[in-house]
Amino acid sequence: MSDVYTPPEVWTFDPENGGQFAGINRPTAGSREEHELPVGEHPFQLYSLGTPNGVKATIMFEELIEAGFSDAEYDAWMIEIFNGHQFWSGFVELNPNSKIPALLDRSGPQPFRVFESGAILLHLAEKFDYLLPKTNPARAETLGWLMWQMGSAPFIGGGFGHFYVYAPERYKYPIDRYAMETKRLYSVADSQLAKTEYLAGNDYTIADIAAYTWLGNLYHGAYNGADKFLSLHEYENVGRWVKAIDARPGATRGRLVNTKAMPERHSAADFDTIEDKSLLDPVRKRADV
Repeated sequence: MSDVYTPPEVWTFDPENGGQFAGINRPTAGSREEHELPVGEHPFQLYSLGTPNGVKATIMFEELIEAGFSDAEYDAWMIEIFNGHQFWSGFVELNPNSKIPALLDRSGPQPFRVFESGAILLHLAEKFDYLLPKTNPARAETLGWLMWQMGSAPFIGGGFGHFYVYAPERYKYPIDRYAMETKRLYSVADSQLAKTEYLAGNDYTIADIAAYTWLGNLYHGAYNGADKFLSLHEYENVGRWVKAIDARPGATRGRLVNTKAMPERHSAADFDTIEDKSLLDPVRKRADV
């Protein structure tokens, strides 16, 4: 680095030092605007955006519907994070951390919130008894890989993605640091997938949904084509796994919800309104959020 930064004795917030996120990032929690959330007719109300974390929830819902769980119908509402919708009072009531996705479950006598993408996956898997083994060791293995993904995502997104694409200035040290960690994570997955068809074994689970949204997104060229920079073609087992999930109808539909191609989802018929039909092909094509 050309300039050496010496931290002050006490840190203070600099609103001009946030890069592309300067308009929304603050060191405080809570709502900034009184604004209620829209509500649809289905038992589940999802408030999200088609980012890797948001797509975990929509893929899970679409996998449930594909499997015949008609009572898993949901309304998906777009939360535009660059416009600060995550700080609306209605959203903060669902997720005090102001991050997407957030879910309102109205399927029982008492509505309740579920926030954090991993918690939503686990909640829906247990509720519908789907994509999560009931007994150990398969259940423990699935939960281990689910938590592995939850813990590793910040290194890819807030780490590599931020410093490689979003930071106002590019520096070698943080890019090298997080590129190394991202490649290590791909190596972990690749080694496992050399032994098993899916992460937790030979059955598709919520652990695969969670990891696919991040590893698959980057494998397919996210962060301005960083797949080339990271030589992700080297991870052949990950590539095989990504392409297998790409071809699943639930994953194909789920990754389109709350994107520019389909800002809201209220019924299966909404997919018929997508203008670019190639997005619905089994071969994965990325939709802009």
